[in-house]
Amino acid sequence: MKDFPQLGFGTYKLEDRDECVNAVTTALDVGYRSIDTAQMYDNEAFVGEALAASDVDVGDVFVATKLKPENLGYDDALRTARESAERLGVETIDLLYVHWPLNTYDTDETLAALDELVDEGVVANVGLSNFRPDQLEAAIEKLDAPVFAHQVEMHPLLPQDELRALADEYDHHLVAYSPIARNEVAENDTIVEVAAKHDVSPAQVSLAWVMAKGATAIPKAASPDHIRDNFAALELELDDDDIEKIDAIETDHRIVDFDEAPWNQV
Repeated sequence: MKDFPQLGFGTYKLEDRDECVNAVTTALDVGYRSIDTAQMYDNEAFVGEALAASDVDVGDVFVATKLKPENLGYDDALRTARESAERLGVETIDLLYVHWPLNTYDTDETLAALDELVDEGVVANVGLSNFRPDQLEAAIEKLDAPVFAHQVEMHPLLPQDELRALADEYDHHLVAYSPIARNEVAENDTIVEVAAKHDVSPAQVSLAWVMAKGATAIPKAASPDHIRDNFAALELELDDDDIEKIDAIETDHRIVDFDEAPWNQV
């Protein structure tokens, strides 16, 4: 089984071909070995192009994508997962997520399709994304394949204590999207203070905090400077005092939120 690095590269909003190919190629050159995309991003083919063009062997890159909410019926999930693998240029998708438990999501049909894809070798690992705790536990109980990862928004302004605890309990990775809160962490006095102490960027502090909490961060960036700056978070070791200060931030602020989101349906 491939390693799952604790810092990966996200590709949300990289919809322009040249921008996406250049960003993913740069990320691989810098040292990222995990790339995260989705059917909804409309850039799987661009990611595949970058993987093919890179000097890094695709066998050394952990490639993850996600099923659209419209593609979660049994037949659609099977068909579109195979299409995703073809666009990405891989025989096996290392990690396939249910992007949102919305629209055509059905506990029986969707999860049976994921198990079938694993059995067929189209997918190596199953993931879930944006599930409420009760939905997560129901899916874990229903699936034959183990849940490898649960991807949710997580950063110092939204620490996701309950979902981190469930990740520990059920032994899966918690993967943090928007791990720098679309750079809103740069406006937080505590994060800025810790960044100044270490002479690093607030983004690096946020990423280091996410990783210190045992989660996997997948920041998206387009410019080479931001791609490199984020990767440098691997070199930042926050001390106990830093962690305590960041943990004490009193906020529960979501960046990604809408009326139909699972957490708004209870």
